[in-house]
Amino acid sequence: MIKKYLIERRSWIFLVIFLQLLTVFIAMLDTQIELKPILYITFLSFIIFLIFLIIRYNTETKFYKSLEERENNLDLTSVASPARPLEHIIDQSIRDQTRLLKKEASLHLFNLEQEKDELLSWIHEVKTPLTAMQLMIDRIEDETLKSQLKVEWLRVHYLLDHQLHQKRLLFIENDLYIEKVEIKPIIFQEIKTLQSWCMQKGIGFDIELKATEVYSDAKWLAFIIRQLLTNAVKYSHESDIMMGSRIKEEHCVLVIQDFGRGIDAKDLPRIFDKGFTSTTNHYDNAATGMGLYLVQKIARPLMVHIDVQSKPEEGTTFTLTFPKSNNFSNIRGM
Repeated sequence: MIKKYLIERRSWIFLVIFLQLLTVFIAMLDTQIELKPILYITFLSFIIFLIFLIIRYNTETKFYKSLEERENNLDLTSVASPARPLEHIIDQSIRDQTRLLKKEASLHLFNLEQEKDELLSWIHEVKTPLTAMQLMIDRIEDETLKSQLKVEWLRVHYLLDHQLHQKRLLFIENDLYIEKVEIKPIIFQEIKTLQSWCMQKGIGFDIELKATEVYSDAKWLAFIIRQLLTNAVKYSHESDIMMGSRIKEEHCVLVIQDFGRGIDAKDLPRIFDKGFTSTTNHYDNAATGMGLYLVQKIARPLMVHIDVQSKPEEGTTFTLTFPKSNNFSNIRGM
């Protein structure tokens, strides 16, 4: 701040130095003026000017220091009160802009909440006829047609599920309830939901769960497993999907491995990016690029680490490492 202050006041400093040198120069040229008293007066005035500069530095930079040190938010309580007219102009301008931004932010938040509520309401309304369709499909005797309709019903169901969790994700911190969760019933429930699609594609499951308890939120964890299993089924053909869990260094580790088309090495760093689909299969119009993005966003507050290994045409392995119970000491709902 000292350097900035000296740069800001450099014109005044140069003016004072110039006037002092000019006085000495005139005294040197004019023989009727004694040089020693002039030098003495010049020296004293320069010392007084330095003391004045130091005192004014603390006074004039207090307001600007508070602006420089405050956090980048809309809270102006840490800003010092302006002491000079120009500072009042700056302070008033900042406060007017802050009020405007707060007003716009509140309006956007209100619109976002309204849009979210409308969409959630629409999703719940659509679920009613969707449930009725499921009951109607179950009464169809033609097994081939029944299987095809179930797969299409499942796709619509997952699209709605995506939208529902995407909107809830903004407020996930308020929705978390961390407890000891059994992963086996969650896994088997998701496999049961995918049963018709798996039968159509000739896909089976090989499951070996050596560890069955994790600390997590059952609802959000179910979505993560659902999305990973959906991807595994979607990109596999007539093969088994391997699922296993174990304890590693006091952490529960869940592995989901498929033997489908895999992911190209150059795409691996980007698979969790919002909207990213694929560079090698860019023609796949069915992909939205939102599934794994949502998985990663949900995994962070759950403190689940996700590792991915994949080779094209050999398959993909997702490894989920769950936290220990004491990691949730501050937010666990137990």
